Amino acid sequence: MKKYFIQKSPFIVPTTDGKLIEEHHGLATTKNSEISIAHMIAPPGWSEPFQTPEFDEYTYIIKGKKQFIIDDEVVILEEGQSIKIDRNTRVQYSNPFDEPCEYIAICSPAFSMEMVNREY
Repeated sequence: MKKYFIQKSPFIVPTTDGKLIEEHHGLATTKNSEISIAHMIAPPGWSEPFQTPEFDEYTYIIKGKKQFIIDDEVVILEEGQSIKIDRNTRVQYSNPFDEPCEYIAICSPAFSMEMVNREY
């Protein structure tokens, strides 16, 4: 038995806001509850509601810029930068810029709708 797994068919998460979410590892693809790894592209003007996730989230920006509002502080990441946001931190993610933002998101434990605690 091989001691590795190459993901060739990430799960494309259905969205209604134009954002591309490709989960490579996590609950939806590999049933891994410890970590999730997703490739994402957020279109210009995209935003999510505030949330207080029960997981740590790491974000690495491949192209473009992404805005974070973390406990009322605005943080803007650019290409080549990364951030770790501790679990149980109130945060809002958005792309208020003119270009798409491509990035990798890693959540530990894995992302789940039950643990994201979005404010609707």
